[in-house]
Amino acid sequence: MKAVAIRKFGRPEGLAVIDLPAPAPGAGQVLIAVEAIGVGGVDAVIRSGALAAYGFGEGHIPGGEVAGTVTAAGDGVDTSWIGRRVWAFTGVGGGYVEQAIAPVEEVLPLPADLSAADAVTLGSSGVVAHFALAHARFAPGESVLVRGAAGSIGIMTVQLAARGGAGAVAVTTSSPERGERLRTLGATHVLDRAGEGGEDAPAGYDVVIDVVAGPDLPSFFGRLNPNGRMVVVGVVGGRPPADFGTALMSAFRKSMSFATFSADTVTGRDRRAVRIEQFAAASRGELHTVVHEVLPLEQAVLAHRRMDAGEVFGRIVLTP
Repeated sequence: MKAVAIRKFGRPEGLAVIDLPAPAPGAGQVLIAVEAIGVGGVDAVIRSGALAAYGFGEGHIPGGEVAGTVTAAGDGVDTSWIGRRVWAFTGVGGGYVEQAIAPVEEVLPLPADLSAADAVTLGSSGVVAHFALAHARFAPGESVLVRGAAGSIGIMTVQLAARGGAGAVAVTTSSPERGERLRTLGATHVLDRAGEGGEDAPAGYDVVIDVVAGPDLPSFFGRLNPNGRMVVVGVVGGRPPADFGTALMSAFRKSMSFATFSADTVTGRDRRAVRIEQFAAASRGELHTVVHEVLPLEQAVLAHRRMDAGEVFGRIVLTP
């Protein structure tokens, strides 16, 4: 089968199409004929080599979520899964393939009217957005700032905050055009990447959900209200400065909080329950996925170039 692997860390051109033997599911696993693959920000971070110290080596196959049809079941798996359309989480990799292996506990049946592309645009990002807001103890009436709102996690956070009764939902983004698209999804104020601008935007926010991190993260502590909470869910802008906590400590009397959030800290049962609800909401038109573009698997390099260039609004989807 065809797959895409990281031949060399660094630029997108380090990705390469390779041939692998067709896999077989082990105990507790299913084999999926893949129809759609979600291209996530973490894939680009891994490809860059920034996480090599965490065990990601060259030869790694990126991709954490796929959708398609189950074609085989391993020992201990109910054979009724075979033939069903599903979304699946493959883990920290293994998704850029024609045939994917996934543990059955990370597999969900798809509503009949939810496309494979929509499923891989929502499956992981919706869970991160939901639990990040919960981690921030977001409550109705509070103001929320989503930093880096044009990606799939940011788009879902905007929608969930608006649905949750936020008093204001501000976004940082790179252009007025993107800002207007985010308004249609629930944003009430549009700021530039530095958090400036926005007519009548709140002076401060109760919650900041940050997908970017990077060198400018400390400046956003100044956007928090007293008792405000910042939760970082991604590092697409790179790591923050080593001394970023100095800015937080300098505002000691505001009782602000900083946290990171990873869906790895949520139980599988809770992730599953949220995904089921969100897939159903999307199939009813209550949540909106944004697919930037659908590309063939062989064009993974192009997908990563567009991500690195900041061109993507929503999520790029690969198809075998």
